[in-house]
Order: sequence, then C-alpha cells, then structure tokens
Amino acid sequence: MTRSCLFGVLLLLLLGCHSAKKTTTEVPAFSDTVTSITTPPAIPPAATGRTDSLLDQFFVQNPQLFDSIILNKLAWNVQVIYTQIDRNEKNEPALRDYFWNVDRNRYFYPASTVKMPVALMALQKLKELGVRGLDLKTTMVTGADYSGQTPVYNDPNTPDGKPNIEQYIKRIFLVSDNDAFNRLYEFVGPAAINENLRKMGYGEAQIRHRVDIALSEDENRHTNPIQFFDATGKLVYSQAAGVDNEVFERRNELLGKAFYKWGKLVNEPMDFSTKNRIALEDLHNILKSIYFPGAMQPAQRFNIYPDDYKLVYKAMSQYPTESRFPTYDTTEFYSAYCKFFMMGADPKAVPRPGLRIFNKVGDAYGFLLDVAYVVDFENKIEFMLSIVMYCNEDNILNDDHYDYERIGYPFFKNISEKIYQYELHRPRKYAPDLNSLRFDYQR
Repeated sequence: MTRSCLFGVLLLLLLGCHSAKKTTTEVPAFSDTVTSITTPPAIPPAATGRTDSLLDQFFVQNPQLFDSIILNKLAWNVQVIYTQIDRNEKNEPALRDYFWNVDRNRYFYPASTVKMPVALMALQKLKELGVRGLDLKTTMVTGADYSGQTPVYNDPNTPDGKPNIEQYIKRIFLVSDNDAFNRLYEFVGPAAINENLRKMGYGEAQIRHRVDIALSEDENRHTNPIQFFDATGKLVYSQAAGVDNEVFERRNELLGKAFYKWGKLVNEPMDFSTKNRIALEDLHNILKSIYFPGAMQPAQRFNIYPDDYKLVYKAMSQYPTESRFPTYDTTEFYSAYCKFFMMGADPKAVPRPGLRIFNKVGDAYGFLLDVAYVVDFENKIEFMLSIVMYCNEDNILNDDHYDYERIGYPFFKNISEKIYQYELHRPRKYAPDLNSLRFDYQR
C-alpha cells in the first residue's frame, strides 16, 4: 500500500498563517430493498464545502480533539460523509447521509480506494463473460508484450501456487496489495473501467493508471495479454493485449508547492491532471452499492453473484492476522494495518469483540482516506463513514514525509469513535439483523 496525501494555494492563505456460481440471484436478501433515502438540508457556509449541522456538532462540541481540524479544514481538504442506517420490521434499510466540508470540485488523489470499484468490476466481467470453466479460482497467467509490463506465472500465497482472481481480491482488501490491483486493472482494462464508472453515474471519475509503479501515460493505456487455464492445464479463455485510445478532456489539477522527481526537488506544484480521480461522494456511493444494492439505482449496482458478494464482504472485514491464504507476516501486517477508523492503524490496537469494519483505505502523496461500513454485532448498530484528509503540512509532495501518524490517524480514530458512541445511544425502532455479515474468519 502506497502512503501519500493534497494541496496548495489555500494552505498559504489559511496557514500562511486511501468459484462456482450456485444461483443467479443478484442482490443478497438482507439488503434487497430500501424504504427511503433522505438527506437533510445543508448549511451553506462561505468558502467551505457542503456541511450538515449534525456532523458539525461533533467537531464544535469536541474542540480538544478537532479545533485544528476546523481551523485547517480547507488547507487539509478534510471531507466527511456519515450515513445513518435504520431498518424497518422487514429489515429493509433506510439510509440518511450527512456531510461535512464536502466539495466534489476539490481534487484529492484517491490512492488505493480506486481498487475497490475495480475489484468489483473484475467479478462483474467474469460473470458477464459467461465462459464455461472460467471463475474466481481459474488459474490466471499474465503475459507481457509492451514497454513497462511484467508477467505473472505463479503465486506462492495460493493453495496450489497459481494466481487467480479470488486471491487478487483478497490481497486488495486485506493489505491493499498494489500488484494485485494492477493485475485486475489489466484484466478489466482502463477503457472498460471508465465506461463502467460512467454507466454507474460517476461521469467525473477517471481511473487511468496502475499504482506504485512508474509508467508513462502511454504505458498505462496498454494492458497485458492474459490467459486462463483449468486444473488440467487446458486453456479456458484468452484475452489479447489491449490499448485504451480514449481522449480525455484536459484537466488542471496542480497540488503542493514543490515535489520530488527522480530524487531531485522541483520547486513548482505537482501535476495530477492525468492521475486517477474520483470524488469522495462517489466512493461512498460505490460502497453503498456493495452493501445496500437495493438502495441504489439499478445502473449503480454491480452485476455479480451472491457468492461474489460474500467473498468481498469477508475480505473487506478480515484482518491480515486471520488470513491463511494469503499468509502475512503479522509484525508488518498487523490487525489495524488497513483499519484507520476506530483502530487508527495502530500496530498495538486490539480488535474489539463483535465489531467489524468493512472498508477500503488509501494513502498516497499525503492523502489519507477510509471508506467504511462499520458493524457492531453485539450492540446491533451499523453506520457508514467516509473521510479524506491531506496530511502534508510542508506541502512538498513525493518526499515520503507526511503527517499520517501525527495528524491523520488520530483524527480518523477520534471522529469515528465519536460517531460510534453517538450510534450506541441513537434510538432505533428496530434492531438490525446483521447475520448475513457474519463469517468464520479462520476458514
């Protein structure tokens, strides 16, 4: 997982001072309908993003925790979306969104959060291909026939030593594995990824490159040839090398006051105009599409199997310390490695009994992100929370010196804890039935 975060001009103004398919049912029963989706009126403060009074109260009433966040909310590009979930007697969810300083026009680098929609699109592509013998566990061999490409022939972390889509998805959500994402990016292809995003209503989003590997724009447009083989070694499906010829409208997204390139300091803003882009609200809605597909418009739902949902739910909520395949060194990949909310990415944090966080994090160029669905099985509460924050007070990018530990992680932990405590005491007419989200993580 890359670690990096945003910004520029406003910083000077304010501080100048991240298997076989058994059924064709599309949506899991526990979330197949929604009774209502309402959003309270927003307070339109000057020079800030969309803010609702409920979320504002969490900040204002806890100055000992959040006074610096309030003061620097523009310079640090802090954006928060919180969703309350209420069930009716049939366990159907009603979702209500609250916003704090949310502005989809303020660019941030989405880091590893882009892996979430691409993982789901890989599952969708498998289903829609409809090739007999092609599934999650089919051996996937990636070739190389263009500049910058690398092949993959085996995977020591799978039971049979062979790479497959199931393992790539697990690695993406367990530890935010960069190579796993790159392989699914190559399988789905950037042209299809962006076309899918547009069809789902996320027209401003762009996923245009692999991560954690220095490639040109042209190299990122080219994808590797891929072949799938069954257990006997028979070729099941072959995908030729591809190229994305889409012409993108020119963007103007410059961040920071300086950046490092090939070890040398460049004293000008860094150009992000050809990098990945997706708004926090879009990421939040994609998470809704995963856990509450019935709450979204049909075009916003992923066309995947029920067993695919189960794979994603388990992988998003499992700790690296619980995983058998793949297996991780738990001194490096500890329980909170990809859990910024509640646990603050603290190597010493101990998971709370009954609490699971279904999420995708990201951190790169000083940007810190978490997009999460939080579930407490013991206390019967659930809520969604998504946050982005720029943790880079010196405003120099690509120097690998960011303020995640000092500013970012404590904020993510504190605000999620305050919302969790609020949820513990928030009245509910009906307790949610969350049994569909329970898993045996030792299997």
